[in-house]
Amino acid sequence: MQLADGAQLTFDELGTPLRDTTFVVFDLETTGTKPGPHGITEIGAVKVRGGEVLGEFATLVDPGMPIPPQIVALTGITTAMLHDAPRIDRVLPAFLEFASGAVLVAHNAPFDTSFIRAACLHHGYAWPKPAVVCTVRLARRVLTRQDSPSFRLSALAALFGSPVTPNHRALEDARATVHVLHALLERVGNVGVQSLEELLDYLPEVTPAQRRKRGMAAHLPERPGVYLFRGPGDEVLYVGTASNLRRRVRQYFTGSESRGRIREMVALAERVDGIECSHALEAQIRELRLLAAHRPSYNRRSKNPRKSWWIVLTDEAFPRLSVVRLPKDGALGPFSSQVTAKIAADALASATGLRTCTQRISAHTPSGRPCALAELGRCGAPCAGRQSVEEYTPSVHAIVDLVSGRGTRPLDSARRQLDELAGAEHFEQAARRRDELAVLVRAVDRAHRLSALAAIPELVAAAPDGNRGWEFAVIRHGRLASAGVARRGVPPMPVVDQLVASAETVEPGPGPLYGAPAEETSILLRWLTRPGVRLVRTAVPWSEPARGAGPWRGWLEQVSTAVSLEQAG
Repeated sequence: MQLADGAQLTFDELGTPLRDTTFVVFDLETTGTKPGPHGITEIGAVKVRGGEVLGEFATLVDPGMPIPPQIVALTGITTAMLHDAPRIDRVLPAFLEFASGAVLVAHNAPFDTSFIRAACLHHGYAWPKPAVVCTVRLARRVLTRQDSPSFRLSALAALFGSPVTPNHRALEDARATVHVLHALLERVGNVGVQSLEELLDYLPEVTPAQRRKRGMAAHLPERPGVYLFRGPGDEVLYVGTASNLRRRVRQYFTGSESRGRIREMVALAERVDGIECSHALEAQIRELRLLAAHRPSYNRRSKNPRKSWWIVLTDEAFPRLSVVRLPKDGALGPFSSQVTAKIAADALASATGLRTCTQRISAHTPSGRPCALAELGRCGAPCAGRQSVEEYTPSVHAIVDLVSGRGTRPLDSARRQLDELAGAEHFEQAARRRDELAVLVRAVDRAHRLSALAAIPELVAAAPDGNRGWEFAVIRHGRLASAGVARRGVPPMPVVDQLVASAETVEPGPGPLYGAPAEETSILLRWLTRPGVRLVRTAVPWSEPARGAGPWRGWLEQVSTAVSLEQAG
């Protein structure tokens, strides 16, 4: 089978043939135009597959409110007719069961599905997120204004010779929509649309040039990995991840991609490279590294590769807290924004009495006038000589101990200040201080966890793959050093041995994360703390204190204990 532009499709690209697709064509009558939990007055639906009607669903619905006169005039449904009808909370489960597993079809589908979604939300039913086809949208793609000046259901039913005339009653309108759908599917079949996936891709507008490029995905495997769009000069335009490389990249050459910038990128692309990965975690990490290496112009994330912020103590006689981009040993972070980092720094300075002014103060000849904070008792005024280096140093040590995990004095002090404000009924100040303290506590907790992971020379963990197999990650100093899988029936420990033997050598670097990128370590930490992840083995320097790492021994105990993967699998 070929598309209209001559591109040949393989059998594995065809997807679900339309003749094997089950459609539930439905229509609603409502009390008005605004979706709500009580707006439906009638549901009619027809289930079809391969041109054959499999079943019908029809019922009136009591909306619990009078029917507006204009709606009565349009549909003929009166309040008296709905007196004994069931409420939507009784009808909805039956309709969802009738439509389960099928593609929903409606004329002006956004309107009808919005009422069903609103009813599901109000009555506690999960919206199943089915594929949806709108026959109005499909007609606009298939027909011209010369074919049909109007795309109303009555006009299309007459154009295609439907034996059912729409009459603003749900079941009759659904039956008429079935005939319109089949006629439109015959038309799209003539341009090469033969599967459900192609139909959904066909609905948005796609340029011929965009569709011709779909062959650029033919060589990619149906495996998880990373893909790179390359431009005329072999430059990397865009980097992304996928659980199925071929399927995901093909979507860029169809109508399912509606972002203007990405369409522009596809128009420039000359080829697509794929990097197959063992599992999704490896794909995430490889994407992150490729973004940092190439900074592709069409990836928003690549615009700011060093997006983390850190809190550091300045190197002077009377240190203060500074928010910076590049961390050093003893830094607190990372923070996702400069604003959040400043909030945490202010909370930390307030709890310890550390100065917040930016002037440099000499240890021997301080000169200056005390600021307002000194008058309020929130600063010891070293600038005016009221505080010596020896008197100032305990505040600095308290911060160092907090960041390293050896003490919590700043948090204890902040909590006392909060209690004092609340006790004095300064509730607005107490609420503000509470929020600042929450930011600080979360930052300290995250910093300890990340630095703890980065301190570990080697950690091997396994996550179940959902089919009684295992996905492995070898992590060294907060970086992914190796990744692999042991599918069901494959002995896992020999795979682990091979992964460790071939893993990347990672030398610890400077900073609180031993040189590891903060975002990569964060991704690994989230993966390690997922339910079901098991610690296979670790190489921890039990005899050596972790430089700036804090409670990494306790963190390891939280992650897991070593188990036999053969028994667990």
